[in-house]
Amino acid sequence: MRDKTQTNSAAAGDRLIRAGAIVFFIGAVATLVTVAPLFLGTKPFPTYMFGLSMLMAVGFLIAGAGLLQSIAAGRRQARGD
Repeated sequence: MRDKTQTNSAAAGDRLIRAGAIVFFIGAVATLVTVAPLFLGTKPFPTYMFGLSMLMAVGFLIAGAGLLQSIAAGRRQARGD
C-alpha cells in the first residue's frame, strides 16, 4: 500500500517547528547583541533588549509544541485512525 502523503507536503507540526526555529534564531541574535557590550566595554543596551532575548525560550517552546504535535500525528497514523 502506498502512502498518500506527498513528499513536499508539510506534516503535522512542521510549521510550528519552523516558526519556533525562526523565533529562536531571532532571540539568539538579540542575546548576542545584548551581551556584546559587556565584552566590548561599551554602554549597555536598553532593558527591552533583555526582553527580546527571551524569544529564545519562546521559540524553543513553539518548536517543542510542534514536535509534540508531530509525535501525536505519527501515533494516530500508526494506530490507523
